[in-house]
Amino acid sequence: MSDEQQTFYYLSVALAIGLLIGAERGWQERNAEEGKRVAGFRTHGLVGLLGGASALLADSLGPLFLGLVFLGLTALATTAYAETLRQDNDAGITSLIAMLLTFVYGALAAIGEVSVAAASAVVTTLILSAKPILHGWLNALGGQELRATIKLLLMSVVILPILPNQGYGPWQALNPYAIWWMVVLIAGLSFVGYFAVRIAGMRRGMILTGLFGGLASSTALTLHFARLSRHAESSAPLLSMGILLACGTMFPRMLLVASLLNPALFKLLLVPTGAMALCVFGPAAWFWRSTASVAANVTSPLKNPLEIKTALVFGLLLGLIMFFGKALNHWFGEAGILALAAASGVTDVDAITLSLARMSGNDLALSVAAMGVVIAASVNSLAKGCMAAVIGGSAIRLRVGLPLLGSAALGLLTAWLWIWRA
Repeated sequence: MSDEQQTFYYLSVALAIGLLIGAERGWQERNAEEGKRVAGFRTHGLVGLLGGASALLADSLGPLFLGLVFLGLTALATTAYAETLRQDNDAGITSLIAMLLTFVYGALAAIGEVSVAAASAVVTTLILSAKPILHGWLNALGGQELRATIKLLLMSVVILPILPNQGYGPWQALNPYAIWWMVVLIAGLSFVGYFAVRIAGMRRGMILTGLFGGLASSTALTLHFARLSRHAESSAPLLSMGILLACGTMFPRMLLVASLLNPALFKLLLVPTGAMALCVFGPAAWFWRSTASVAANVTSPLKNPLEIKTALVFGLLLGLIMFFGKALNHWFGEAGILALAAASGVTDVDAITLSLARMSGNDLALSVAAMGVVIAASVNSLAKGCMAAVIGGSAIRLRVGLPLLGSAALGLLTAWLWIWRA
């Protein structure tokens, strides 16, 4: 297009960005009296256009011109904000920041960064419109969750980059950077589940509780609900559904984790993990009657997964499994790896899944790694079925035990047909 057409295009985008943000701001203040709205639909549209026009003029007048216009707009907006504060005692500066961002996005569009400006404007509008949701989340959280978020950032942004990215020890089995990166990955996924249950609450429905609880720790939720069923047999079908949903969530989680480390594992694991998940989710759907609340005294069994002690213990476990995985593969070949997978699956599937996925990228066959993951998942399902049957008693023995037993058997069968014989 010609220079003139390109100029009109950039200014049109700048105007559209301002109108988008202005529409949201105007809607939020739609009940305010005429003349008391500091900036709405039209004002933000003009501010976006001002940013675009100023950026274009800065090409010939120099970048100082753009800075002076921005300072002038800031002074004008701040004066209007101070007057509003004097009249209404509303100390929020969201609208002020939104106006300044509109100018910046308009300027970005005018210098050719149209995609960045448009995407930023959409995200800004989304954040502005999500005020009730975001405030609701903050009100649901306590100091513990805030500290946990900071710890996740500490683990991923501060500690991870300074760790050496090379192997140590026999067979170069221990890579500090790789081990800690996998710790951060699992901690992040677990925190998503913990965070979701903390916000939604245990009384918001067993479906969400089971799914998100399984994302954090299916074992903890299984034990907790099994104990509850012994004292509340009338709730056994509902509690069984929650256990099965949590256990079923483990399979897509494993598929995701393994595929992130080695995408080639996705195809091999998709059928076995999908079959195992369906075998568990099917009975859960059968037990589903409604999303009615469980008893009011039900509390979350999930603990903060971002405690430094928890992360260090998991990192140690992961390091040990990676070391023994290399050792057993060196000494006994494939049989040693599969035996390690079965032993590890009794208590945890994350560590062995991560270890096998990483090893499959180097000196371990994909089929062996995938088979090991399925074996670990099958053993873990059997272990949780036994725990639920023993702790929960007859109320959930068949409801939980049979689906998990069937899932383990079906997983091994499909893995043998899909992976081992392929």
